[in-house]
Amino acid sequence: MSTQARLLPWPGEDGQRSYLVTNEGQSYLSTLANEMEEVQLQAGGTLLDHAAAMLGDDKVSTRELRFLSTRLSEALRDALRVAESRGSRLPSPDDDDEPAGALPVAETHPNAPDHTRATATPGQPHSHPAPDR
Repeated sequence: MSTQARLLPWPGEDGQRSYLVTNEGQSYLSTLANEMEEVQLQAGGTLLDHAAAMLGDDKVSTRELRFLSTRLSEALRDALRVAESRGSRLPSPDDDDEPAGALPVAETHPNAPDHTRATATPGQPHSHPAPDR
């Protein structure tokens, strides 16, 4: 395994980006970062479910919606950081043993939107209805 800087799922002391440089994929900090990414993604999925319920409730206040928007922004920021970190660790096409033109197999996260999961049905956990237009 080559030494590569990994973007960590938490900011540094002053809010700057934090990186881990190691050639061990299973170091304590790597394992902690993996667990933190999973918690962040699960929290984002739970928040989406909560948002769907709140948006369907006519009695939700502006203050509650503002709070929800802030939490959704934080969850999106976390998810983008996870995506950037994981994407930077994917092997480059030159490193693959795949034949030219082979399509990668995509895995979807259990909290992925319905349109990215082939087996999603309305009413399933983490099933998010499309907004009314």
